[in-house]
Amino acid sequence: MKKIRVVVVDDSALVRSLLAEIINRQPDMVCVGAASDPLAAREMIRELDPDVITLDVEMPKMDGLEFLGRLMRLRPMPVVMISTLTERGAEVTMRALELGAVDFVAKPKSGFSDGFSAMAAQIVHKIRIAASAKVKRVADQPTGASQAFMRPQSLPQDGRPLGTHARDKLVFIGASTGGTEAIKEVLTRLPADAPAILITQHMPAGFTRSFAYRLNASCAMAVKEAVPGERILSGHAYIAPGGRQFSIERRGASLVAVVEDSPLVNRHKPSVEVLFKSAALVVREHAIGVMLTGMGSDGARAMREMKDAGSYNIVQDEASSVVFGMPREAIAHGAADEVIPVTQIAAALLAKFRSA
Repeated sequence: MKKIRVVVVDDSALVRSLLAEIINRQPDMVCVGAASDPLAAREMIRELDPDVITLDVEMPKMDGLEFLGRLMRLRPMPVVMISTLTERGAEVTMRALELGAVDFVAKPKSGFSDGFSAMAAQIVHKIRIAASAKVKRVADQPTGASQAFMRPQSLPQDGRPLGTHARDKLVFIGASTGGTEAIKEVLTRLPADAPAILITQHMPAGFTRSFAYRLNASCAMAVKEAVPGERILSGHAYIAPGGRQFSIERRGASLVAVVEDSPLVNRHKPSVEVLFKSAALVVREHAIGVMLTGMGSDGARAMREMKDAGSYNIVQDEASSVVFGMPREAIAHGAADEVIPVTQIAAALLAKFRSA
């Protein structure tokens, strides 16, 4: 069996040792090198040709983001970021995903040895996903964490009105690995008066607020983390808070957000299954489902329930997916009405809005 070859890049000798130990315990992977800074990592990558890199953000000699940006321009390869769970850490992590990192792991706040041991399954799972992910060369762009989305990035709209009943529609989006950029691709192409959009992106607590903030700065729609009990309004996109389940329910004449600390579903919290099930039960034929890139099968069965209840469903195609697991499963369950590239999904949504 060919093993996944991993290079660990972190300025902490303890973290390098812990990650190498976790990786080397797996039968399908091996840590072939560990570098204390990006300059040493650059030489290791040339010599060892790894399949995956784990990369710290804050390091000496060269910032992790600067190194990642150069790497994805010159020698694209799967990268899993090792990030600190702080406000700045979350912001930098979102920037790393924009630059082409496949996924990230949040470092434990304290007790590194026990903390990393507890996270071992998550770490190796994300390395396995990264090893099978599609990575693309990223065009030159500023790498600083302060280069958040700018409002002009929101793509121009053609000004054509939406359908008379477009506001009756709700869009439900599910995504995992590679999903942050896919979601941005869809939302930045929609107008300010688009129907409400509800989004579950697999992401831990502490990172979704930064994700929503950055999307809000780039989209014509208002984007925010969902808050328990708030009314769902057109012109708004609601992101499931990390570490919480997100769904909707009807209260009188209004649809409201349900955000709760309930159990994992399909090993996820937030889970796409939870959001899509509520769409099938509450919104039925007024729902439009969208399944984007991601590993696994979360949401596939519920997306079929949406279709059976009358929804129209769009699934991202394999060629444009970083990981085709969740879209593939949705298709296998007979849930898809359209299977198209992510760059065409916003146009497909607009077509549905205008025909409403």
